[in-house]
Amino acid sequence: MSEDHLVEENSLLATTTPGRVRLDSNDSRAASRRWWDADAGEYHRAHAEFLGVDSPNGEFVWCPEGLHEGDVGLLGEVAGRRILEIGCGSAPCSRWLADHGALPVGLDLSRGMLERGVAAMARGGPRVPLVQAGAEDLPFADASFDLACSAFGGVPFVADSARVMREVARVLRPGGRWVFSVNHPMRWIFLDDPTENGLVATFSYFDRTPYVEFDEAGSPVYVEHHRTVGDRVREIVAAGLVVEDIVEPEWPEWLEREWGQWSPLRGEIFPGTAIFVTSKPGSPVLGTSEQRGQASGAAES
Repeated sequence: MSEDHLVEENSLLATTTPGRVRLDSNDSRAASRRWWDADAGEYHRAHAEFLGVDSPNGEFVWCPEGLHEGDVGLLGEVAGRRILEIGCGSAPCSRWLADHGALPVGLDLSRGMLERGVAAMARGGPRVPLVQAGAEDLPFADASFDLACSAFGGVPFVADSARVMREVARVLRPGGRWVFSVNHPMRWIFLDDPTENGLVATFSYFDRTPYVEFDEAGSPVYVEHHRTVGDRVREIVAAGLVVEDIVEPEWPEWLEREWGQWSPLRGEIFPGTAIFVTSKPGSPVLGTSEQRGQASGAAES
């Protein structure tokens, strides 16, 4: 990245003005791509260690509360499974999955974030294919994945999250699981402030108007879309998926770090993350390497 480009992007991040305004899918995609390309360096300076970005084999952390897939197993068995990670960023989760025998593909809208992942893989460890695309139009065939996941990836940043649910349902095989984490919908009520100021209810939970940041020219450069818990459930069900669980991680006693609005102060009082565990009805089709092996063994016997 050139010095001029760094100056331009640093200027973008430093001069944003927040507001609430409706944005369609095209404007949301443009804003998110611009923001995460610009913020990739700063984001990783702040969070790469916590997320295990530079760990040789990656790590799979679901949320700022530090919930790790290796401890909770929300995806179930991953070895031999084809897994789509939506909003993979620099892909530490996909690399962790690959290290545990999975066949992951990482997808993200931001080239800057993906390039950070390519750089991490170049230093060793599992290598996974990365695809630059948005979550509302997945560039994959029907029933091409056994599992799908997103750890604060694309879901909060898209205008049409119902379409994301339909797209994931389309690319999942019967019996597949789709697990995604988002900022807990009740957090929308409060300011993004980890201090006592962030304990006062300020906004309406029912106001779905997106939070948007604008550059000096008035163009949107960052966006988050709000959905209530009921909205999320209805979108999941309308896509033909089944809600298996909604996990609300408690703040662990050992964790003292702040991450944006997440802090021990707020985490002791109300949840900061919601993890939706869903599945696609039907019996698993013969698609994974494990299942193909079972079928081969049965045929031989």
